[in-house]
Amino acid sequence: MGSATTHALSASAAALASAQVDLETARELFAAVRATGDSSALSGALADHAAEPAARASLVAAVFASLSPAAQSVLRTVAGERWSNAADLVAGIEDLAVRAVATSEQADVEGELFQVIRVIAENPDLELALGARLGDASKKVDLITRILGSSVSEGTLLIVTSIVEHPRERRVRAALQRAIGVVATQRGRTIATVRSAVPLTEAHRQRLADSLSRTYGMPVAINVVVDPEVVGGIRVQIADDVIDGSISTRLADLRSRLAG
Repeated sequence: MGSATTHALSASAAALASAQVDLETARELFAAVRATGDSSALSGALADHAAEPAARASLVAAVFASLSPAAQSVLRTVAGERWSNAADLVAGIEDLAVRAVATSEQADVEGELFQVIRVIAENPDLELALGARLGDASKKVDLITRILGSSVSEGTLLIVTSIVEHPRERRVRAALQRAIGVVATQRGRTIATVRSAVPLTEAHRQRLADSLSRTYGMPVAINVVVDPEVVGGIRVQIADDVIDGSISTRLADLRSRLAG
């Protein structure tokens, strides 16, 4: 990510924070992702920093005239910023759509997205169907909607179906994982993925979350993966940090020392 895009993302996120957004705004921003992502001419024109900002703002008004004032305001900010390239602009609008969900949806969107990722990972046929480049996008959306049903919130379903419909050359799981990070950032916290041989009790989860929150100086949400290969103990990953207290790792270390 270039420095221009980093600055543009920050300014666009600030514009979103000052707007009155709801799930409908998020839906509109996802529609803008599809429009810009499907048209290299449109995304290129909006990202063309050689053009006057006023001209780009006028293009937003013309193309997205049917959207709400809040969505148009955010998109005008996007168009007014300098992006490293057109692809970054499209990705930035998607980030803003996800942030809008995080702002307006009260449910545990990070946790629900994580469970969706697990469902896809544990069903190779489903992952293949969702990732097929030649498949009908609407049929993919219908498929994942039927599978998830009412098990996730409206906001989470909006993120999932939007990414499935328009993955932009990405694996669906990778795109959903990025969405988790965006939601967490918007809500001022970070995500810890915990691998354990057995499910954690709610009390254990809370103690672990409190301990990690003190360590990292911000709220930490816990996503648990039950992994029999851990044997005992837990393995915690937060971004690039790994805290490995699993018995399997200690046994591997012991075997390595004995072999050496």
